[in-house]
Formats: sequence, structure tokens, C-alpha cells
Amino acid sequence: MDSCKEQEQRGFNQAKFVKVLGPIIVGAGPSGLAVAACLYQQGVPSLILEKNDCIASLWQQKTYDRLKLHLPKQFCELPLRGFPDDFPKYPTKGQFISYMESYASHFRIQPKFNQAVKTTEFDHIKGVWRVQTEDLEYHSRWLIVATGENAEPVIPDIVGYDKFKGNILHTSEYKSGSKFKNQRVLVVGCGNSGMEVSLDLCRHNAIPHMVVRNTVHVLPREMFGMSTFGIAMALLKWLPLRLVDKCLLLAANLILGNTDQLGLKRPKTGPIELKNVTGKTPVLDVGALSQIKSGKIKVMEGVKEVTKNGVKFMNGQEKKFESIILATGYKSNVPTWLKGCDFFTKDGMPKTPFPNGWKGENGLYTVGFTRRGLLGTASDAVKIAQDIGDQWKTIKGNDKSCNSHVIILGKPW
Repeated sequence: MDSCKEQEQRGFNQAKFVKVLGPIIVGAGPSGLAVAACLYQQGVPSLILEKNDCIASLWQQKTYDRLKLHLPKQFCELPLRGFPDDFPKYPTKGQFISYMESYASHFRIQPKFNQAVKTTEFDHIKGVWRVQTEDLEYHSRWLIVATGENAEPVIPDIVGYDKFKGNILHTSEYKSGSKFKNQRVLVVGCGNSGMEVSLDLCRHNAIPHMVVRNTVHVLPREMFGMSTFGIAMALLKWLPLRLVDKCLLLAANLILGNTDQLGLKRPKTGPIELKNVTGKTPVLDVGALSQIKSGKIKVMEGVKEVTKNGVKFMNGQEKKFESIILATGYKSNVPTWLKGCDFFTKDGMPKTPFPNGWKGENGLYTVGFTRRGLLGTASDAVKIAQDIGDQWKTIKGNDKSCNSHVIILGKPW
């Protein structure tokens, strides 16, 4: 007699419809893994659909080699399982990936890879979510959107891109500055990625110019031997947010000096308040600022037009470049595949702000959209699992002949 696993695999190959007994989770990044682990602890099976061929594909395939966590590891842990004790304070890209792989293995999380979701809708007649991939349709009473805030690169619309003779790439394609030795490189964007890529280019003897289009908060990664973020979190337990922002900016000015003089003008709103309201993260400096002060990273104003051999800037300057790197961030892709749902904005973010944006109607949940990093992800994952777990306890399985999380169907049900 075939095993349950063999029956299930053969069924997947033959079926057009798959009924999932537990929630369907879209996305196998940190958010998807976190909520799957919390559901596992609640005794609730789940199915993760992932469009790529690995977990945490953004980290594995679209990040630069020198990347480290910007925050200490205790602020970046997923629920129920922390980092190994021997990991450094700021784990490397490779260490974070190994942590997530170990996490998935520990909680027996096995996503279905190469399952790009094409469209998803709630079927009001059947009372289920219909999730359509290229080759199968999955049905479940619960849908957890875990594709997060950083699903797709943002490519700005700048005049003349098609004229440029050199290389244009997004930071999602950038690995190392070694390929840009002795090149004049324009980095468009001055967030954490733009600053770190510019620093990496310096260390590989390139000549980076960094475009600063808007105001930006630059803070030291550490103050007085302690994490800036940790200090902020501790102060927020006792002081109002705006007072904490004032304390951070006072300390930053003492340590870094006046960044306005370097072309890095600060917003009027404080760094934590700005992050909470807009999602714009302050830059935590890891060395780029000293290179700006020394002139090795040159700060430029906004781009007006790309030319055949370089760029014209808003202030009238024109310079030649061999390469342009777009450090312009990422965006949610939820509106491209989730249909008939009024829960998200046109930008793919929940309309209800944190801390109440994790739950919608008809069994819809979201994780990884808090604009508060992995701490926000962990918080929402726990809430979602508890909520679904309470519902699960009142539901009897439709078919227990196989100890499985899916029922294979060859026709609509």
C-alpha cells in the first residue's frame, strides 16, 4: 500500500484543486516562516506557497555580500527560537540565512517552492480563499499574506535611462564592488542600502557618487558602546516618543556632527516618529559618513536626466559615469495578485495601522507589514497563530485517513 506521502505527491501531480485543511501562507520569507512556526506550536497545519526555489529568497538571492543585520540579534529573532549563542552581535547575511534554514527545519516547515501565486480571491459562496498558481488552485478558509513590504524592487522613472551606454542595476542585483574597480559609479538613494553600497564601492577602489533626493536621518549604529536602537527601545518605556527622538538627535549630533553640512539634511520629524508614520527607516551608519566627510563618497543632488555617458543633475551639473546603481528600495506586490479585497491600500499595505493591521475579514491575515522590522513580524505572527488556533480547536477534520494538511481533489468541491 502507498504511504500517505506518496498518495499526496501523486495527487498533487494529478489534481486541479487542492483543499488545504489549515491556512495557506503566501511567502516563505521570515514572515511566512514565523507564522508557520507559531501555528505549528498551536497544533495547526499550514501550507506555504513560495514563488522562488528557496526560503528567504530576498536574503539569499537579492542582497549584497557585505550585508549584516543593522540591529543587534535580539531584536531580529523569530518567535520561539533565538539565534545561536555563538553568533556575533550583528550576524552576517550567511549567518542569518543559516538561522532561518535551521528554524524551518526545527519546526518542520516545508514550503511548496516554485508556486508563484497568480491570483487570489475569496469565494463567498464556498466560504474559502481560492489561491491560483500556474498549475494548481488551492482552497482554504484562511489566507495569510506574508509577502511583506519588500516583495518587488522599486525602479524610479527617470528620463533617459534607455540612452545610457553603461550598466544600470538595482541593489537587488548588486553583490560586491569588486566588479566596479576604478569606475565612476552613481548610487541613486541614500538609505541604509545606498550608504552601504557606496561604502563597499569605496573599499573596492571605485569612485561612488550618491544621490540624496530627500531629507534623511543618519544615526550612529551604536552610542556609548550600546545599540542606538536598544537605547531607543529602553527610553520609550519611560519617556514620550518625541522626547526620545530629541535625545537621539542630540546624541547623534554630538557623535556624528552636523550632517546638514554634508548635504544630508535631517527631516523635521524625529527618526522614530518618522519610521512609525511613514515606514522610512533612519540610516544606521557603519562607516559611510566618514567616507563622505573625507570626500571619497560624493553627495549629489537629485537626477534630472540620464544621458548617453552620464547624468544631468537638478542643480545644473553634468557628470560622466560608467555605472548607475539604484538603491531605491522595495515595495509590496499584494495588489497584483490579491483581488476583490479592500483591506489593502493601492500601495499594498494594510489600511489599518499597527498594531491592528494583522487581521482582516473572512479569514484574511497579514504578517510582515508593520513597518517595524522583524520585531513587528514576530508580534503579528504570535497573534495570528493564537487567533487561528482558537478557531482550529472547534473544527473537526474533514478527512483523517491520512495525517496530512491537504486533501487532494480532482474536481471542484
